Amino acid sequence: MSVRNTDARRREFCCYYIMSGNPEEAAVRAGYTKETALSTAAKLLKNPQNRKMIAELRNVFSDSSPVKAGLKRLAFGSCKDAVILAFAEGLPPSHVIEKLDLFNVSEIKRDKNGGVEIKLCDRLKALEKLYEIENSCSSRDMAADLINALTASSPSEVDSSEN
Repeated sequence: MSVRNTDARRREFCCYYIMSGNPEEAAVRAGYTKETALSTAAKLLKNPQNRKMIAELRNVFSDSSPVKAGLKRLAFGSCKDAVILAFAEGLPPSHVIEKLDLFNVSEIKRDKNGGVEIKLCDRLKALEKLYEIENSCSSRDMAADLINALTASSPSEVDSSEN
């Protein structure tokens, strides 16, 4: 395997790891075999260069708690893999299905005639929840700032500073 290909897979692993938080899933999505994914992920996570890249990516997405990251993925994630699955002639092999990003899929049904129905998660609900989280965090931060301001200028501190 070429160095460039290895480096690209390593970078993909770091990106997928930040998105999912699951090292094994990140390794599989980056193209490593499922059989060696966990051990490969452990090696990749021990590598200082990879740890640095993961830290940099976390800084970029610093406001992304796992819940917010999942909601962002639902709200803004691609549905192209679900479309590929829906229009596939028959059921694709398992190694193809494993690489599909079906995070946004909430339900898959196949009817008697071979038709496929795929239900996706509600993007609007995910956006609403993101909005609620953002506002609740802002409200908490404002409340903490208010409490800090009030406690810093309490009458006892004002009296002691005059003496």
